[in-house]
Amino acid sequence: MLNITDIKIRKVSAEGKLKAVASVIIDGCFAVHDIKIIEGAEGDFIAMPSRKTPSGEFKDIVHPINSETRDALRTVIMEAYEKSLLEA
Repeated sequence: MLNITDIKIRKVSAEGKLKAVASVIIDGCFAVHDIKIIEGAEGDFIAMPSRKTPSGEFKDIVHPINSETRDALRTVIMEAYEKSLLEA
């Protein structure tokens, strides 16, 4: 299963739907930066790092390949985000 060994949350102070950006370290040897925490109509969610294609569509450049891993990643990121809000 996913072994996240470090997580950093950078809160965004600007008004808008983007609330924070997360970086995670997996197994102490693989980093994923620029995971966005976004306010949505049904609650906050994470968006994986992406790039804009020539057609204007956004494509993830890194992402979990199954729902269990995505849920685990979302859970740890949102817990770290909630904790960072209490420390402010």
